[in-house]
Amino acid sequence: MGRQCGLLAAAGGPGLTRIALGVGVACAAAVVAATATATRAASCAAGGTISVGGRPVIVHVPANAATPRPLVLNLHGSGSDGAQQELFSGMDATADADGFVVAYPQGALALDGGYAWNVPGVPLASGKAVPKSAPSDVAYLASLVKTLESRYCIDKTRVYATGFSGGARMSSQVACDLPKTFAAVAPVSGLRFPSPCPGKRDVPVLAFHGTADRVDPFGGHGLAYWTYSVPTAAARWAAHEGCTGTPIAMSNPGFAVTTFTGCRQGSAVELYAIGGEGHEWPGGPAMPKRITKLLGPQSGAVNADALIWQFFSAHRL
Repeated sequence: MGRQCGLLAAAGGPGLTRIALGVGVACAAAVVAATATATRAASCAAGGTISVGGRPVIVHVPANAATPRPLVLNLHGSGSDGAQQELFSGMDATADADGFVVAYPQGALALDGGYAWNVPGVPLASGKAVPKSAPSDVAYLASLVKTLESRYCIDKTRVYATGFSGGARMSSQVACDLPKTFAAVAPVSGLRFPSPCPGKRDVPVLAFHGTADRVDPFGGHGLAYWTYSVPTAAARWAAHEGCTGTPIAMSNPGFAVTTFTGCRQGSAVELYAIGGEGHEWPGGPAMPKRITKLLGPQSGAVNADALIWQFFSAHRL
């Protein structure tokens, strides 16, 4: 448009006056819009570690990301923290490629040298009850989203949550409790269906789980917080979302996908079962042997980060 404005101005002549005036208005509007966009982008905070509610939050902002920007909260597992989750999931690379902001917050409950999330009504991974004085992490994450929206030029219709293990259970929880905040969720190695689930909006759910997970077994019958199977959790979500169609099951080398159909209001529920994988992040960075010895084998059969963003980008509030 700028080049067109310049050519018309140089051409001149009475025959072009009316056209030039019309295009000139359009050019001026384009310049104003471009200036506003540049000003807005300049006012958006850069990435780094910030403190929200007395907790550190690592915020990764892609260079030259368009505004307003989508936001993904990536929640760490029990006994971990935001910095470890950033390395474990490797999601920054996908954020850079696809232009979304990813934030790694931290739970408030100290556990095994790291931190845990306060999932309502659910004991900690240690088996102990959550202290009565523990802050509400549902309220904290709601407040965190508002803070990030104002600082990082976030598109309020494209806010999402994912997480690993305890963070997956927490992301399952916010799908019930904050359905008007999160457009979709993607629990990894920790899908649950909270009960009660009061949310009146159907929140699309994408889940991943290794069939050889020894920490949170695929078939259920684990610790106190892990009783029923992952397929049962997915089926409960499908019932909640009104998915009345026949589920579609597809087997692939190294993984199987169950897609629930006929869901209300364009919602979706999908489960990736990763064959032979342990308590891991599918397709994530290679972990040292001391980690895989504890959590089980990794798998590169799917790239969870890429699939999560593909799923998220198809849904907004």
